[in-house]
Amino acid sequence: MTAVAIGALLYEGKAKRVHATDQPDLVAVEYKDDATAFNALKKAQLTGKGALNCRISALLFEHLERCGIPTHYLGVRDSLWMMVRPVRVIPVEVVVRNIAAGSLCRQLPIAAGSRLQPALIDLYYKDDALGDPLLSEARLERLQLVSPEQLASIRALALQVNAVLGELFAGVGLELVDFKIELGFTTTGDLVVADEISPDSCRLWDRAISDSQERILDKDRFRQDLGGVVEAYGEVLKRVQGVCPEPRVYG
Repeated sequence: MTAVAIGALLYEGKAKRVHATDQPDLVAVEYKDDATAFNALKKAQLTGKGALNCRISALLFEHLERCGIPTHYLGVRDSLWMMVRPVRVIPVEVVVRNIAAGSLCRQLPIAAGSRLQPALIDLYYKDDALGDPLLSEARLERLQLVSPEQLASIRALALQVNAVLGELFAGVGLELVDFKIELGFTTTGDLVVADEISPDSCRLWDRAISDSQERILDKDRFRQDLGGVVEAYGEVLKRVQGVCPEPRVYG
């Protein structure tokens, strides 16, 4: 295995730490056990959550890769560390909604559980101090975050991810209600999926359960004080592991 020295902390978010390494084209991401909700107003430590999210994200990134969708992922180092390519992250959270849930139902007269066809794409400005506000195309243009051509590529890539993940999850009895992704540009200018894909960033329901609370296998269990967060994440991992090869170890 190629030896990689972990360097200085570059950035610490709510659920991960990003470190430089001794290689300029390599960044190390450490997954934390921290759980947060409501813009970090609610916090907790959930032992094992970081390792679960790291492994789930690795499996899903590799699945996207096999389906021709580019990501920043390179491999795992151990249970908590993921090695990735450095990217210039676009400060826009891309949310793809297949079923109405959460904030959408508080903001629009759409009944919870309504299927959205076609899928709805919402864009949010990634800024905690501003509360991650919803972006219109006019606001995007005013902020000059992306060009019209880049915006079209972002939307197309998000829909590709939705199709691939939706099919994968359906195959293991899970409903992909909605999800959030972050995208970025590599040093060569390629648009890739970055950050993570896990129950922290996806709403996932067990298709075999009709109860609106019992079926939840994602971060809503923490938001709604339902308990069993780590167990729910573990169930997601078990199902995804059943259909995906083990993630590759970097090096």
